[in-house]
Amino acid sequence: MRRVAAILLLSLFFLCGFVKAPQQAVTVVESPDSSRCLYLYTEGIKRNLIYGDTLQARQLFTKALEQDSTYAPAHYELAGILLYADADQAIRHARLASELDTTNRWYRQLYGQALIVGRRYADALPVFEHLVRTERNPDHYRLLAILYDYDKRPFSAIAILDSAESQFGLNPYLGEMKRGLLLATHQFERALNEAQKMVESIPYEPNNHIALGEVYALMKRDSLAEQAFRKALEIDSSNAMAWIALGDYYHERGDMRAYLNATYNLLKLEDLPIDEKIRIFRQLVANRRFYRDNYPQIDIIATTLHNTHPDDKGVTELFANHLISSGKINEALVLFKEQTRAADATKDSFAAVMEIESYLKHPDSVRLYLNRALERYPDDAGLYVQRGHIHLVNKEYDSAIKGYREALNVADNDTLRSTIWGYVGDVYHQMAVGDEEMVNEGAFGTRSTDKAERKNMAKCYDCYDKALTLHADNSGVLNNYAYFLSLEERDLERALAMAERATALTANNPTYLDTHAWVLHKLGRNDDAKRIMRQAISLDSTNSADLQLHYGDILASLGERFMAEIYWRKALENGYDKASIERRLKQLKEAK
Repeated sequence: MRRVAAILLLSLFFLCGFVKAPQQAVTVVESPDSSRCLYLYTEGIKRNLIYGDTLQARQLFTKALEQDSTYAPAHYELAGILLYADADQAIRHARLASELDTTNRWYRQLYGQALIVGRRYADALPVFEHLVRTERNPDHYRLLAILYDYDKRPFSAIAILDSAESQFGLNPYLGEMKRGLLLATHQFERALNEAQKMVESIPYEPNNHIALGEVYALMKRDSLAEQAFRKALEIDSSNAMAWIALGDYYHERGDMRAYLNATYNLLKLEDLPIDEKIRIFRQLVANRRFYRDNYPQIDIIATTLHNTHPDDKGVTELFANHLISSGKINEALVLFKEQTRAADATKDSFAAVMEIESYLKHPDSVRLYLNRALERYPDDAGLYVQRGHIHLVNKEYDSAIKGYREALNVADNDTLRSTIWGYVGDVYHQMAVGDEEMVNEGAFGTRSTDKAERKNMAKCYDCYDKALTLHADNSGVLNNYAYFLSLEERDLERALAMAERATALTANNPTYLDTHAWVLHKLGRNDDAKRIMRQAISLDSTNSADLQLHYGDILASLGERFMAEIYWRKALENGYDKASIERRLKQLKEAK
């Protein structure tokens, strides 16, 4: 029953309905300088209403008040100009205008409006109570009811709406407010009576039947609720709110087939904005289990949506992602490739093609579409970065560095440049370790003595230094820098500072926590390392063999041999190097 929720408080901000007083209705208070004051006031009115120059009008009204501070019309006009620019000043001027001329209802009305805009709801209450007593204006009743409800006096709000109805007759908007308050206070029978009265009064308005159905639904009178929703659709089958209400009704009762059927009819409506259709469909597929269990109907909805809007990029992307989820990757690829041929093709279309082609292991196609994207967007740093990534994956290190340096040439901010320098550093690290990753052997680890490796690691660190100069809080670089230093067992205090900063910048990242723990382990602070490593293990959802190995090494250093062996064997099960694990187990056995 989403239409009932939150309607009251939000209505406070729909205050544009206040009508300013006609200028001839303003009471001019005579003063010793009344002619000069009146002239300035009149000029201010001209500037404001004829020329729309609120700045000069404000200056003229201020000058008028300098001539006579009790000139209420100038206070009133200033309050109107300042209402949404400076609520406190608007309140002050509106209050003075109202106090200076207590008989002027326009002044009091603006004062109440200014108090609401300034969120001084408690002060606004007595103002609108007075307005309700002295004027026949349904909008005052509406606002007073909202203020009562905000003040946690829903029964007073209901009473004031009853009074409005007795004076002005049935009003759909006030009736909806009252019905919402009655439901909130569990007065279901009264709410039902209100909804029935509205249907009897205006039987051919579908929204009245929707409201009646929502009350029936809350009261668990299911057949009557469904009947009311169906009646609304009988009156107007293109009423989106009726289909939404019917769909909600079925969803709350667990009838997913009927719910999806209502959603299908909703998404077929021509008048429903495409953005809203996309939002609704994304909501449908957000829960993967629901998506899987109801795939046949959702597939029909997705296909219909695409057939209805074949030229909309958002719908095409949505449908392509649906195809990917369905395992129809090649069909999705065809759609994305069609998008890249459009005159207004976006980078996202090219990125989608490259991502799928990478997954399908079609490197030539990836390069082809990357080059096409660069022809369209020659100054896009992200595309050059992607070129660097492609070369890195294929171990084309020199070409990867070239791609990243091209990205540096067009990068437009230091944060991005920092990220790219980090990528260049990663390439040099990869060049240093070669095909075999630098395996951490815990207590067995030593620094590399190979000159080529040392040279490339020096270049790696130099790139990381450049990255941190541009952006000191680049968490990825901080983490990698700290970890590689720990593997070489050098500059460990500096490594610890960087690891601590990386974990502080990115909460609950198991990889960063692992680095932090490992540096502490290298420093001999194994109790602290164990505490942090335990957190990393608990957060890791990938069963990382590296994390399990590290935890085992830390436990072994603390003499917890049994648990160390358990985690080493877990690392082995998850793909860690068998020889490394056997070496650890052998040393553990010999130590016994």
